[in-house]
Amino acid sequence: MNQKLFYSLLLAGLGALFFLPFLGGVRLFDWDEINFAEAAREMVTLGDYLRVHIDYQPFYEKPPFFFWCQSLFMNLFGVDEFTARLPNAFCGIATLIYLYHLGKKLHGHRFGLLWSLAYLGSVTPHLYFRSGIIDPVFNLFIFVGLVNLIFASWKRERLSSALLVPKSEWTYLLIGGFSLGLAILTKGPVALLILGLVVLTYWLLSRLRWFLSIGQGLVFVLAASVLPLAWVGLETYLHGPVFVSEFLTYNIRLFSTPDAGHGGFPGYHVIVLLVGCFPSSIFALRAFSPLFIERNYQREFRRWMLMLFWVVLILFSIVQSKIVHYSSLCYFPITYLGALTLSQLEDRKIQFSGWLRAGLIIVGGIFIVATIGAPILAQRMDIVKSLADKDPFTQGNLDAAINWTGWEALPGVWLLLLLAVTIYWFSHRQTAQAALVLFVGMAVFVTLTLWFFIGRIEGISQDAAMRFFERSQGQDVYVKTYGYRSYGPFFYTRKPPVTNPNYYNDDWLMHGRIDKDVWFIRKAQETPTHLDSLPDVRRTGAENGFIFYLRKAR
Repeated sequence: MNQKLFYSLLLAGLGALFFLPFLGGVRLFDWDEINFAEAAREMVTLGDYLRVHIDYQPFYEKPPFFFWCQSLFMNLFGVDEFTARLPNAFCGIATLIYLYHLGKKLHGHRFGLLWSLAYLGSVTPHLYFRSGIIDPVFNLFIFVGLVNLIFASWKRERLSSALLVPKSEWTYLLIGGFSLGLAILTKGPVALLILGLVVLTYWLLSRLRWFLSIGQGLVFVLAASVLPLAWVGLETYLHGPVFVSEFLTYNIRLFSTPDAGHGGFPGYHVIVLLVGCFPSSIFALRAFSPLFIERNYQREFRRWMLMLFWVVLILFSIVQSKIVHYSSLCYFPITYLGALTLSQLEDRKIQFSGWLRAGLIIVGGIFIVATIGAPILAQRMDIVKSLADKDPFTQGNLDAAINWTGWEALPGVWLLLLLAVTIYWFSHRQTAQAALVLFVGMAVFVTLTLWFFIGRIEGISQDAAMRFFERSQGQDVYVKTYGYRSYGPFFYTRKPPVTNPNYYNDDWLMHGRIDKDVWFIRKAQETPTHLDSLPDVRRTGAENGFIFYLRKAR
């Protein structure tokens, strides 16, 4: 077995070991995870794989590719949390293998392994492969598209040898364009916007040098357009232009206003990436400074990665809606730059500085304090409640009966020991073993943290509501949230197709001659709501900040 195949299989096994087990161990989280899983579930229920639906109404916020992936696994294995998250687990395995092959091509076997492990062992890049959100698949398609565009330009300009880029430039353009087209079909033309801004930035900084011909650029764009235009064309032919207009309206709103309360300060994504991509982010900071890079194509690829990072960071710092995964495409350049620093440390071209040590200690210390401090604070919930928001909903969440054993501090202890050992090795120039142990150990840390905390977080934040929805499964009732938005009433009720259009009329559900019982749920608040004033609506209970009601059919 050759080296490339061996390490590809090794990384596939490592990815499967970390990403596949316990995918269904905790419920999906509102909003995005439940939203996307529900879209896939309704595809299966309706047998309509062309149009995306939520609550059996057209959903115009996303194209269908990711939901096709989820619905495929739901058809094979059933509808549950495991199948909703399975596409990202496979995406994670594919990403590890791809980064190894790309890194090996650019800098050699050791670098490819470092880059792959850096992605595996950084907190949010690892975590997203165990989630049910769109972005891991979306980001991988954009990145593959960009890499093939870079290779096409190198082939045209003879920047690298035929061993590095053996295919013709047209092949790279077609592969890259097709991959970008899948990204557009996954989340929309923002994929083309991001890649276009990166290419424009490179062109401007290269003093308007045409690294591809106009014809080659057109071929790339046409290849990227085939699949999205085929789907949009068919959607428009069958249902008119409503998807295009509604999709554009939604994305303009995301760009210009803090959608659904997701606001934040301008440096939001800087903090998110520094902490979330730990420990790669600490090493990546050093790679923003000059490094000793021998070959022209290696320097060029570093330039491309720096531009990808800055374009994504600046773009989504401008966007008014601040959500963690908006800047997640930066994970590729961050882990690349982190691996670049580590490879230079191994070759003793640079030294493990006090700044690197301080960064590992400070940001790692945040995770250590959080994971050790949380179970300690949980034993003094009176202190937590005094520091938290005083609104009834938050206070009710904190009343959840969660069993804290003290073992929840184990991930923090593990990380403390891990950082102590690896910092010692880095300081004594044992970089190779330090990097390997650090990133694999961080993957273990993320896994331990999920095991000990994610179920308890879910228990505090949404368990009472989801159990309320689950109780309605198999019962011929309407389930409705009041005063807040949730996708739980669709996915966790396993809601069948709507047969009475009056269901979509809230006034009818509260005041009309309903044909089924209605179960209402709202969040606790200080003042009574309209529901409380209705004579035929009965409050049936309250739990952990949620209030439940029943209106009987008559």
